Amino acid sequence: MTSRTVLLAFITFVLFAGANAPAVKVVLGELAPFWSAGLRFVAAGAILLALVAVQRRRVPRGQQLLGTVLFGTMAFALAYFFLYQALQDAGAGATMVVLAIVPLLTVIFAIVHGVERLRALGVIGALIAGAGIVVVGADQLSLAVPVTAMILLLIAAGWQAESVVIVKRVPPGDPLSANAFGMLLGGGLLLLASLVAGEPWVVPSQADTWVAMAYLIGPGSIVVFVLALFVLARWSASATSYAFLLFPLVAIVLGAILLDEPVEPSFLVGGALVLTGVYVGAVYRPRSATADTVATADTVATDNPPAAAPEVPTV
Repeated sequence: MTSRTVLLAFITFVLFAGANAPAVKVVLGELAPFWSAGLRFVAAGAILLALVAVQRRRVPRGQQLLGTVLFGTMAFALAYFFLYQALQDAGAGATMVVLAIVPLLTVIFAIVHGVERLRALGVIGALIAGAGIVVVGADQLSLAVPVTAMILLLIAAGWQAESVVIVKRVPPGDPLSANAFGMLLGGGLLLLASLVAGEPWVVPSQADTWVAMAYLIGPGSIVVFVLALFVLARWSASATSYAFLLFPLVAIVLGAILLDEPVEPSFLVGGALVLTGVYVGAVYRPRSATADTVATADTVATDNPPAAAPEVPTV
């Protein structure tokens, strides 16, 4: 496998994942939030489940089943319950900037759960990213975006981060199986929320809605997941995590081109602060610390199969 092939896979992964927020905005122009989110994940989960059956992959049982249930409930049902509501009012670019804080929140939550130790860089990164969120929030207020949309985005980011920590504490097992069952469970819960909310279950009538939904089910969910695993198998986790800093750039450009979303200077400043904070707190590792952990990480990766990787938080 050439390095050029892996790099191409990484670039494709970033482009597909970054385009998810604009696609969701298109779908929400016609379909209700819980109905469209549930439909997306039930369809994607069914396709992944077919792959699980064809490849005869291990189905989660016992403790792994518990991990899968927790993962599906948090990463899909709860996170997207808040995310799709927020996207009714928040722009695609702002959404991806806020969600870029997920890796940093994951580090913070891992410390709270006792999975990782407190690091000075983590605190500094959190403070920088927090300042960026304040700037982005002020910018969105100037664009008449409700404060509730920003709060909903932060709650969604929190649930996505918590799901990653839970995966570490209660591993769901095989990645493909965990995501298949997790998507089906999360999608089912979202459809239940749609019923309770009295949302209309309508079939899309507009061509752009069909295209956007097909994109979210295929490239935006299934292909993104497969590419994430492909890159993770060949690059380090820290290198792959740079994708989180690139998603907002794709979303901002596509949002401006496809949805005519305004891009204000203050938004760019706030977004830069958020991405800098995430890099400092969750991605950057001093050379000495990296050298000390490379050998251990390689041994663990060789002796133990990877735990189920949750879907990358890409809207």
